[in-house]
Amino acid sequence: MKIRVACLTCLLVAVGILCGGSWALASTCTTQESMNPADKSSLLAIANPLAEAVATGNSDAVHAALLSAIADQWDSIRNVVASAPPLFKGGTLRWRTMYLLDASDQKAPQDTEFFCANPENTLTVTVNLHNLPPGRYALVLGDYLKAPQAGQLAMILADSQGWKLGGLFAREGALDGRDGVDYWKQARTDAATTDNWSAWFSYEAARWLLLPIDFLSSPNLQKLDSEQQQISPPSQSLPLMLAASTSTTAPSWKLTGARLDTSLHSADIALTYEGSGTTDPVAARTEAVSVMSALLRIHPGLRKNFHGLWAYAEKNGNQTFAIELPMAQIPQ
Repeated sequence: MKIRVACLTCLLVAVGILCGGSWALASTCTTQESMNPADKSSLLAIANPLAEAVATGNSDAVHAALLSAIADQWDSIRNVVASAPPLFKGGTLRWRTMYLLDASDQKAPQDTEFFCANPENTLTVTVNLHNLPPGRYALVLGDYLKAPQAGQLAMILADSQGWKLGGLFAREGALDGRDGVDYWKQARTDAATTDNWSAWFSYEAARWLLLPIDFLSSPNLQKLDSEQQQISPPSQSLPLMLAASTSTTAPSWKLTGARLDTSLHSADIALTYEGSGTTDPVAARTEAVSVMSALLRIHPGLRKNFHGLWAYAEKNGNQTFAIELPMAQIPQ
């Protein structure tokens, strides 16, 4: 199962944070460097045992720390707890940073943008939370050093008569032995050679691996986004007709979608195409592999820079077949 966040559509339904609306500038952010010792100690007092519980799959301990307002989101959080341990196995937790987010002065829930500047005011990151109720919150980010998958952990904590868990996020920090910086470098190399598909998805992999959350922005990520926007996205090429060979009588398929897929903790590209609708599994597999081969002939950079491909066949809006193959198993 893909490890993304405790709530897949928004970051914290649990405390009333919902998608949508306009941003309101409100409240304050205190970075770890500027926190007073009491605040830092109180955050670590809950973050450390919670991290241990997540790393060991101890859902009871996580549930005991859950903010009561998000009780109806427990199933989503429990799924993260169940899926996260392999990401952290073999690693040692190091807290990357933490932010104290104070929205106590708000009069009602609102979209809130926190500007978190370092003490020298030379670096500012932005945390965007939707429909945030008044109160004090914290965002804590950690890395599991030397873990094969370089797991990343993020928690949102809410101050409700003591710190409680309001959101839980886990993600790989490396795919196939390569971290976000590696994929970023690959993206730049591919962009320079106009290999747009490989460049685009390398930027996607870099972004996925650099942070375990999608609601924090930094100058570094803004630079990545700016670079990526200089190339044409694969979506501009879709739909794309793929032929099994150069023969005029060879079968062809319409490719309708392509995206990065990390569900197997590898950097795969997932393809969606209009299949024939065959119910014969052998014929369906042959068709899917032909689609994979046809795409790689057009975009060979994908073969050398990514682990493999998924192929999802659809007919009349219904998925009829799906398969994942490493690049080495996809015929030339």
